[in-house]
Amino acid sequence: MKINLSLLLLLLTGLVSAQIQDEKNLNILMDDWHKAAATADADAFFGRMAAEGVYIGTDATERWLRDELREWAKEAFERESAWTFKVKNRNWHQISADVVVADEILDTWMGDCRTTAVLKKVEGKWLIYHYQLSVTIPNEQIDDFKKLIEIK
Repeated sequence: MKINLSLLLLLLTGLVSAQIQDEKNLNILMDDWHKAAATADADAFFGRMAAEGVYIGTDATERWLRDELREWAKEAFERESAWTFKVKNRNWHQISADVVVADEILDTWMGDCRTTAVLKKVEGKWLIYHYQLSVTIPNEQIDDFKKLIEIK
């Protein structure tokens, strides 16, 4: 019994260590992805997305596959900076051994934005399969916001 308990603790410690290591690598990937946009490095930015990856922007019309987003953002990536999003908070949720979901709060030119990202490990490499960016509006300001955009 003592050996089985020791073995179980050793296995659990190994699993926790592996998850922490993956989280560190995932944070590096996402931080580098945001940095690629901030420095207008299109290859680094789009290279972290799966070919079939989806990017959903703040406008209701903004839903692009990776290469559509690359075409739409071409002029932005020709500047010194495409856009700058600074991470204020990020949480990871392990769905399976090869799928994770992150949610972030970002400091942006639009104010705080919330994001959701879905990443999948393919051939040992994490890729962004889905990224959704949303502008946050404090609950107490929803009525003013609705008036601003003429929602009745």
